[in-house]
Amino acid sequence: MSDRTSVNVTPEELEKTKHAPATEGIPELILKRWSPRAFADRLIPAEDLKRLFVAASWAASSYNEQPWRFFLGRRGDETYKKIFNSLVEFNQSWAKSAPVLVLSIGKKTFTQNGGPNAYALHDTGAATAYLSLQAAAEGLHTHSMAGYDKELARASFGIPSDFDMGAVTAIGYLGDPASLPSDLQKTELEPRKRKPVSEFVFADWEKPASF
Repeated sequence: MSDRTSVNVTPEELEKTKHAPATEGIPELILKRWSPRAFADRLIPAEDLKRLFVAASWAASSYNEQPWRFFLGRRGDETYKKIFNSLVEFNQSWAKSAPVLVLSIGKKTFTQNGGPNAYALHDTGAATAYLSLQAAAEGLHTHSMAGYDKELARASFGIPSDFDMGAVTAIGYLGDPASLPSDLQKTELEPRKRKPVSEFVFADWEKPASF
């Protein structure tokens, strides 16, 4: 029996379903960013792809260290294979459709004095967020994941111990949800949800801030 079912949803309809509710003052770019698992079999033009990393470079970082490093894998090349092989089986089941896989890492020490940089992964995450927003501006989507073998990835790329392992991010154009295993189609098709601001913006511990 097939693990796929028939899903009659166009990409345009799916984008509308996933679009966050309109909120006054929130840019459209933020509202339309979401993380699909189904990607189209379509290559990303080199210049479009490069712009994602130029955008990432403008993220804020502690002392302007810019601790992030990205391994860029395009389907068929060795970098892609190494990143893909490090993914857990669940993520391999859907990420195999993405034309690009990126592995992020963050330098744990400051270059200038060798002191510890406790915010390296925080800043690397900020750079990844910039990358994701630029992807949305380019008509692309990203999906970052933590499910991969960090030690395998470290060994595969010869990553020094001075770097913390970040996340793997799949990048591509929106694909057909019907291409996913049936157990993943439900989450792909349902509207997104977010916690209310009162649950994570505090004036004191678990005391919602007033606006």
